[in-house]
Amino acid sequence: MSIPTAPLRENPVLTAYKVRCKSLESEITVLQARQRILFTFLLGAVFVSAVLSLLALNGERRLVFAILGLVIASVLATRNLLRLRTQCLELAHRASFYERGIDRLAENWRGKGCDGLDFARDGHLYQDDLAILGEGSLFELLCTTRTEVGAERLASYLLDPATLEESRMRQEAVMELRSATGLREEIALLGKYHFQTCNGARLRDWLKEPILRTPRLVPLFLLISSALVLLLGVGALTLILSYERAVPILLPLLFAQAVIAFVLRRPVRVHDKILSTLTNDVSVLRQGISLIQSQAFHAPKLRALVDSILSHDATLRTQKLERLLGLIDKRQDQILYAFGLWLALGTQLVLSVERWRASNQSEFETALEAWAEFEALNALAGYAYEHSEDVFPELLHGDAVFEAVNLRHPLLPREGSVGNDVALNDSTAFYVISGSNMAGKSTFLRAIGLNAVLAVAGTPVAVSSARMTVFSLCASISIHDSLLEGKSKFLAEVERLRDTIRRLGSDKPVLFLIDEILSGTNSHDRRVAAEAVIRTLVTGGAIGALSTHDLALAEIADILGLRGVNVHMQGDDADQPLNFDYRVKPGISRQTNALAIVRMMGIDA
Repeated sequence: MSIPTAPLRENPVLTAYKVRCKSLESEITVLQARQRILFTFLLGAVFVSAVLSLLALNGERRLVFAILGLVIASVLATRNLLRLRTQCLELAHRASFYERGIDRLAENWRGKGCDGLDFARDGHLYQDDLAILGEGSLFELLCTTRTEVGAERLASYLLDPATLEESRMRQEAVMELRSATGLREEIALLGKYHFQTCNGARLRDWLKEPILRTPRLVPLFLLISSALVLLLGVGALTLILSYERAVPILLPLLFAQAVIAFVLRRPVRVHDKILSTLTNDVSVLRQGISLIQSQAFHAPKLRALVDSILSHDATLRTQKLERLLGLIDKRQDQILYAFGLWLALGTQLVLSVERWRASNQSEFETALEAWAEFEALNALAGYAYEHSEDVFPELLHGDAVFEAVNLRHPLLPREGSVGNDVALNDSTAFYVISGSNMAGKSTFLRAIGLNAVLAVAGTPVAVSSARMTVFSLCASISIHDSLLEGKSKFLAEVERLRDTIRRLGSDKPVLFLIDEILSGTNSHDRRVAAEAVIRTLVTGGAIGALSTHDLALAEIADILGLRGVNVHMQGDDADQPLNFDYRVKPGISRQTNALAIVRMMGIDA
């Protein structure tokens, strides 16, 4: 539903992103120049030090101080070089954040982000029909989350139902976060590297693992024993203690540690393998909750997230876990690993983490949920900031209403996108949309559905104004047959319509969107069955729209009591029936395009 127009106009957000990105790139250029100078100095210092060392070996003892000065200068230069590299990496992450924003605003985002297919739901009632997930999907456009747990929650916002109160609270949170570009930039810096994330599924699986429990005396004994082994070993090596006095004490302690480690070796090995994969997840999570707990929010939903973190001391608790996991990670170093064997360090660290989990599991889950919720809201706020021309809909309580002025498809380029008005309410329960292929009927249905999804999620929608109910959304637009399931397209559509009807009478009204209803049967049966379906839906309080090429179905809109309206989509030029304007017009389409289609095939007619 878009038509060619003038090139994309520069908008203020795009301009601001470009200015910020250019500024960051300039800073990177300056730091890289400093790195080159320091690197050149280091090479020179190494060369001069080598020459002076040769001279010193030949009796020039006075050069020792010069060599020492060069070594000190080289160490300082190396430290500064590493610091500059870290700064460059941070600035590159910041610039990347704005580059992705520029791509989105320049309509160059498709295929460059997260498609969200890992979060797909089997048998979902609109996921595939509305392109919620996948390349070029609504999820890919919205997903600017730094972590996987945030992306998972964002997918839930788009796929799972929400109450009216929840959607209104999301709106308030998104409104407050909308202009917080600086905060989103800081979130983009979480973790040392971009590949580090926070995998919610992995963390939840770990939390579900049975806790490794041991008698309380076991970790206490290991702690005391390892401390004594360390003291005795150091004492013997430094000759403070004689070997004759140290060894008789060391051997029983080492033997006892070995026995405990042997008995616990299997569960410790299993837990150690799991824990070694969690370091980055916990580190990013700790940084994230530390960041948001320092913010002063006003929206109730945001305040509740911060309060849940503060009330459970989530940052401090997670910080302790981060330190323990960091030690487990460092223990993999060959030298430390050999040293740790003498102290049963691996067993002690695993048992320490398990004691932490036994005491802090619920608080950790609270922190994880809070971060996931915040990241989803922040991603929606970024979308709201970048689409300042969109508006927040008025969310209504009560009977089904979907009213919008200049409703557009949110995934189509904004320049040239055609808007249409929609008024589904107590006087108009459904539209029957007639018109030929390529006229824009399916796109219009998707535009209604996608904006309904955005409204429930809490974002502004692609309209000039809108008021709507929070719906239970059901769509039958992209139904396909399945060879694996032995299911025809017709049967799949019948099952989708059955599932839609089953939603009637729930706590939310149904919004149905049906493309070419029951197209797999003859016109008469289709007309009778379609009327029965629509009557059931409308009687159950649902509203919606269905498209069709079969003009016999247009009669359904005229049935007394069903409150249907016929609309159509076609071009204005009868001589050019495939030149569509994508406008929704009242009445039934009477325009034919059979000859135009034949000519498209290269057949003279």
